[in-house]
Amino acid sequence: MKKTLLASSVLLAFALSGCSEKAEQTSTKADTETVSSPQTKNEAELGSFGVDLTARNESVKPGDDFFMYASGTWYDNYELPADKTRFGAFNALADRSEENVKTIIDDLMQKEDLSEEEKLVKDFYTAYMDVEAINAKGIEPIKPTLSDIAAIGNVEELTYAFGESWLKNTNTPIAAGLWYNRLDPDQYQLSVGVAGLGLPDRDYYLSDDQRFVDIRAAYLAHIEQMLAFTEADDPAKDAKAILALETKIAEVQWPREKRRDRDLTLNQFERDELAKQYPDFDWDAFFSSSGLSVPHLNIAQPEPVNDVIALVNGEPLSSWKAYMRYHAVSNNASLLAEDIYNANFDFYGRTLSGQQEPRPRWKRAVEQMSGTESLGFAIGKIYVERYFPESSKQQMAELVENLRTALGERIDNLDWMGEETKKSAQEKLAAFNPKIGYPDEWISFDGLSISDSDLVGNVKNIRQFFQDKDVEKELKKTDRNRWGMTPQRVNAYYNSSFNEIVFPAAILQPPFFDPNADAAVNYGAIGAVIGHEMGHGFDDQGSKSDASGVQRNWWTDEDRAAFDAKANELAAQYSQYSPIEGNFVNGQNSLGENIGDVGGLAMAYHAYQLSLDGKEAPVIDGLTGDQRFFLAWAQVWKEKRTEQSMLNQLRAGTHAPGRFRALAPRNHDAWYKAFDVQPDDELYLAPEDRVRIW
Repeated sequence: MKKTLLASSVLLAFALSGCSEKAEQTSTKADTETVSSPQTKNEAELGSFGVDLTARNESVKPGDDFFMYASGTWYDNYELPADKTRFGAFNALADRSEENVKTIIDDLMQKEDLSEEEKLVKDFYTAYMDVEAINAKGIEPIKPTLSDIAAIGNVEELTYAFGESWLKNTNTPIAAGLWYNRLDPDQYQLSVGVAGLGLPDRDYYLSDDQRFVDIRAAYLAHIEQMLAFTEADDPAKDAKAILALETKIAEVQWPREKRRDRDLTLNQFERDELAKQYPDFDWDAFFSSSGLSVPHLNIAQPEPVNDVIALVNGEPLSSWKAYMRYHAVSNNASLLAEDIYNANFDFYGRTLSGQQEPRPRWKRAVEQMSGTESLGFAIGKIYVERYFPESSKQQMAELVENLRTALGERIDNLDWMGEETKKSAQEKLAAFNPKIGYPDEWISFDGLSISDSDLVGNVKNIRQFFQDKDVEKELKKTDRNRWGMTPQRVNAYYNSSFNEIVFPAAILQPPFFDPNADAAVNYGAIGAVIGHEMGHGFDDQGSKSDASGVQRNWWTDEDRAAFDAKANELAAQYSQYSPIEGNFVNGQNSLGENIGDVGGLAMAYHAYQLSLDGKEAPVIDGLTGDQRFFLAWAQVWKEKRTEQSMLNQLRAGTHAPGRFRALAPRNHDAWYKAFDVQPDDELYLAPEDRVRIW
């Protein structure tokens, strides 16, 4: 389904690096008594020790295809449900989290004595699930927005409307939102960039691959269909104008690998200088609807912003109004009558992603409610009380410290890094702030109004509520207690500005973490995920910030050159993977995630070895500790997905697809020994070709 392109979500990607693929977005010595082998069979949730051995295809040599060896039987026999485009370990946990949230909401629906926050949740869900009332309203709930768009009479009014796009849930080619000052993380600043495309990436507009040609034709027909709901005078003509307009935006936008370069995207101005640097855009009109007055700004894409300003001034006003009209109905489709939603789903779900059926309505409701700028933390507070044992938080904290010790030892032993840079790297590692499970302080929803009968109004009220919170805090010191994910989200992330690693409660479940699983499994799964997030602090972009989160160069030139050479080798390695003919993993765009995977796995293996304290790991079900460690890693990344979803991931995602993330062990010597991988095996890399960074 289409993700509404919001300023805040665009800017979030600049600083948060997560471990899963959603966003279409990122743990001295182990306590072996706490994370130990199960005492009795089936004590662990998966199999006898924490790994599903029935998923393996033992006819596949591990050295030929470790993904299929670890999960091939599951892959060959699993049928992707009609309402999914991808399924794997993350999705299975996400389903569990949704079911738990649904139980919470069902209980609230029956409860009479509700707190204020509980009533917000109940009323929003009631409004979302009242299909009969929603269908009766048709497109009526967004008619005020459509009327405002129709009334735009000049470029100044158009610019003001772009500034309101967040509140009205439509698109803008120039996005701005409150974020952290990368040169002073204690300050907020406005970050400005180019946005506004309806397709997942610029390649969808510019590639002559027949797949993309067909998608553009389907997109054109889709735009025309959606405009018909708005009673546009000439939907076919407007659709052509919109596609042409978005193609021009795509042409001037930087490629994704360039947009993730933090050196190129750091271009700061004081607000009163903005009009001098970009004089052909009415910035006062653009910012006026937000109420934000923060004096510091960063222009993420300087030349593209100039080019888009030229488009705003040069393209017909009628084309821009059609563009906003289309995105208003498309972005709000999930809140409107079923015929509108189904038409939108037909393109964004079925055509673009290969999803054959919509998700059940209650799941869409839970998704709508669960974001950080929705009611996610109100639900998350109850979720933690019910489903997250404090013991898991304590064990996770121990694992984090074990991984910290392991990485510290690995930094000390690096042969390519000098002592001066090692000292700075150790300072950064020591300053890592782990956040586990849930926030120490919950946000207050005082002042938010939610109706049990006005879904579109509820979403607008929520957006206004969070925009007002931005205005309230913009001139204050940044809030380091802030969480960028809710506890019920199955994911994790690293925030470079705060030098923090964050693990929501919902990911701390099997197959990632199981207190009853074998230690090797927990280190290979959640341990490597912890290492992955730590690795983001030392990947090709995260390594540009210091222990305090300030973006600056703390490397010697010689050490940086050595790091870049290794990173380029890894980018080249991943760029050879091709799950769809003619379409390869973008090794440069996914480089940060791949460094996180390869480095995180090395840290986790080191920590696992420390946990053994020189003792031999037991053999369980015929598998050594090292074999269990690497199997746990590979099964975390088992997945099956539609071809359309895979294409989206290759062109618009920052992660390599799961089947290739499972192959990260080919860069680790221990994997070769564990599975007797030989030079004639497909995945074999000569020792000098194995990429070892952290």
